[in-house]
Amino acid sequence: MTLTRVVILLISFIIVSCEQDKPATTETEQFQKIIKRHKGHYDGYSIHKKKKFSLRDLIDASRQLREIQISDPHRPTYHFVNPEGRGMPFDPNGSIYWNGKYHMFYIYQDERGHNYGHASSKDLLHWHFHTTALFPGPGDPDKGIFSGNAFITREEKVAMIYHGVGAGNSIAISDDKELIHWEKLKNNPIIPEPEKGSKESELYSSWDPHGWLENDTYYAIFGGKVPTLFKAKELDKWEYVGPFLSSEMPDVDVEVEDLSCPDLFQLGDKHAVLSISHSHGARIYIGEWKNEQFHPESHQRMNWLGGTAFAPESMEDAQGRRIMWAWVLDRREVLHLRYDDDPPKFGWTGTLTLPRVLSLDDDGILNINPLPELANLRINERQDSFIDLNEGHSQILNEMGGDAIEIKASINLAKSSIFSIKVLSSGDGKEETTIKVNNIDNNIEIDFANSSLDSSVKHFKRTMGHKEMIATKQIAPFKLKNDELLELQIFIDKSIIEVFANGRQCITQRVYPILSESKGIEVIAEKGSMMIESIKSWDIVPTNHW
Repeated sequence: MTLTRVVILLISFIIVSCEQDKPATTETEQFQKIIKRHKGHYDGYSIHKKKKFSLRDLIDASRQLREIQISDPHRPTYHFVNPEGRGMPFDPNGSIYWNGKYHMFYIYQDERGHNYGHASSKDLLHWHFHTTALFPGPGDPDKGIFSGNAFITREEKVAMIYHGVGAGNSIAISDDKELIHWEKLKNNPIIPEPEKGSKESELYSSWDPHGWLENDTYYAIFGGKVPTLFKAKELDKWEYVGPFLSSEMPDVDVEVEDLSCPDLFQLGDKHAVLSISHSHGARIYIGEWKNEQFHPESHQRMNWLGGTAFAPESMEDAQGRRIMWAWVLDRREVLHLRYDDDPPKFGWTGTLTLPRVLSLDDDGILNINPLPELANLRINERQDSFIDLNEGHSQILNEMGGDAIEIKASINLAKSSIFSIKVLSSGDGKEETTIKVNNIDNNIEIDFANSSLDSSVKHFKRTMGHKEMIATKQIAPFKLKNDELLELQIFIDKSIIEVFANGRQCITQRVYPILSESKGIEVIAEKGSMMIESIKSWDIVPTNHW
């Protein structure tokens, strides 16, 4: 339970205690009255398990947590961060446009286990947090709520299909205006986890589902090492169809990669499948959905060795755009830190990327752009233009620097050239992160070898596992077309860098500079000459509460 919710509970306790009806004689009766009075909001909280605190202690603790969050120089300010900043895992799930608002659900932990937190927004930038949406209640077969998605049913209700920890894939239904109240199907799990060694276990895993209604049939992808397809005429009666993929792409390492957090949707005249592999992070397939099977034609990484973009989630917005986010891992705390462990001083694992718009261009190439509405957060514009850089020369642009900014630049590169921009730079080489566009090897590189003097931060090559493999840079493929300007859009938010290039590539990186002066910018012609036709930067207004 978040501290804010506990404060609300205690305030309600005081109100109930002051009522003129028959007084409650015990603490248990008092809490029972609160739960009855606010039925649906506090379901699942055991009055025998919850710790009891004085109102003074709750307020003091809330203030302490807020001070810790505010004082951390690495806590993002305009990225989605859950109120307590903690979530392990923190997969975004169930995003949906419903009743005039956008809803986002996300995994967080308390004494009940893994739950779905819930936030809603009108503009995809500012979020209002609600009470917990889904949790393992007394008597439920699931012992936690893991990844899934939301979709509209035949009856115009919202169905949430999710993995019930220890049980199997399950469904909950809501027709509530605010999607606060949910009812789990009585026959959950819809497909139990198969027993190890059984025939069923060779066919499928009841894991990370993604469901939708197509014509008059419900379909669901079950993720895992062997992604499979199920279908149903009614939500409580599902049957196995077969393998979801008709074939695998040659760049996928089937020995170590799985397909989890699947998300199937139409994109232009094709279909796309967002997903992760636990070893490599976020990725996407483009292909055709036909004859109850997905036929991949291309496969593209959205995270590379050294990166932390994980667990993608997408939705169609009110304008028909495909919007996606991904969970951004934090490299300052141990993966799968338990709720009841002693927490590290800092570490905000409950963080998402900026919302991105996915589309296909006329050539069928995936386009990835930041949400245009992010421009509404810009203030204090700075700009420069027609900066001539000869090979080996650089120019410092510290007046454009900062640690919560957006940079937009148009650069005319020669065919065989390498352009670099240093950000979060201390100016003396002690701390700097270098974004490099290589027009020879056709890639974008983020070099974070000198991004921080804090030697305790370890950047692992793989998103999860293989912790002995340390990375110092992340390299993504990117090729300019003939006579095409390099168009860079860079978002820096304390410890997160997101680089968009010509709408065709996006790379996300966590860095942790500790020097107060590490906010500078420097542009460099590493190889060849080039002209920076224009460069602008803006401070970005915070969207988080603090």
